[in-house]
Amino acid sequence: MVTLVSTIIIFGALVFFHELGHLIAAKKAGITVLEFALGFGPKIATFQKNDTTYSLRAVPLGGFCQMLGETTEDTSVGSFHQKPLLSRTIVVGAGSLMNFVLAALLFFVLYFFVQGIPLQGPVIGEVLPGSTAKEAGLNSGDVVVSIDEKKKDSWEQVVNKIHANPDTALGFIVEREGNYKEIGVTPQEDPNTGRGMIGVSPKMERFALWNSLTKGVEDTVLITGLIVGSLYMIITRQAPPEVAGPVGIVHAIGEVASTGIENLLFFTALLSINLGFINLLPLPALDGGRIAFFFLEMVRGKPLNPERENLIHVIGFALLMLLVLTVTYQDLARLDVF
Repeated sequence: MVTLVSTIIIFGALVFFHELGHLIAAKKAGITVLEFALGFGPKIATFQKNDTTYSLRAVPLGGFCQMLGETTEDTSVGSFHQKPLLSRTIVVGAGSLMNFVLAALLFFVLYFFVQGIPLQGPVIGEVLPGSTAKEAGLNSGDVVVSIDEKKKDSWEQVVNKIHANPDTALGFIVEREGNYKEIGVTPQEDPNTGRGMIGVSPKMERFALWNSLTKGVEDTVLITGLIVGSLYMIITRQAPPEVAGPVGIVHAIGEVASTGIENLLFFTALLSINLGFINLLPLPALDGGRIAFFFLEMVRGKPLNPERENLIHVIGFALLMLLVLTVTYQDLARLDVF
């Protein structure tokens, strides 16, 4: 039940923000939005405001923003194709933009309300039981003054020194309740990264408004860059493709939800960034594919025939569904469902 509820909420939020981006941009551009729907299938509830029908549908895994003339060559007032090329590009790209905004907001909620953000100073927040730091005598609340007689002014400096010295004895001087203590700690090498680790985390501060906002934006940009780098490595065959389908994502949501709200918020932000980025890829049936056609229109000086463009998107959608089915089969096989 936790997996089901979490999946509905997460997918609903991702789709809602994506389509909300299209809706806001379309309204700003003067495009008539015929229907803004959350979900697919039969309508459960609807209301009308101006020219737009807002509806909630029975199947909560999806949604759409239907604009006048979006798939037909309609040049009437308020039609999608009646608007300038730049306006149409912004409207189509706004969905992905809102997914990045959602990710930044989720990170903000995580850092501001739930987890907090690390203090700027070199203050130890938590010492893991049974860790090297615990055995050496480091405590929560200790302020790291220096390591190997070199002053440390930030947590980042402390971490960098520990990471760079696996299996090497380090001399810590810490301030504890007004007194200074000298403690020797030998970081253990992490077999996965080769870095030194001692089992400590920084002291966290909640309700830091500006720092939480900026860190949320920074992490969104950072993770987007990592996704771009990963895609490059896959394309250049430097790394194997690792793709999860709907079944794999739902399974992951269930596992993450069982570990707590912190991990669930972080995972949802990751999904939102991935959705926003993937939708910008220049492939038929995706927003990026439509933007690619706008670029082609700019080069040609005239739009492609709408029926021909729609046919290309339909074929692209069919191929996309075939890929989803293939990945879903691999997910089921990996989870030993068969």
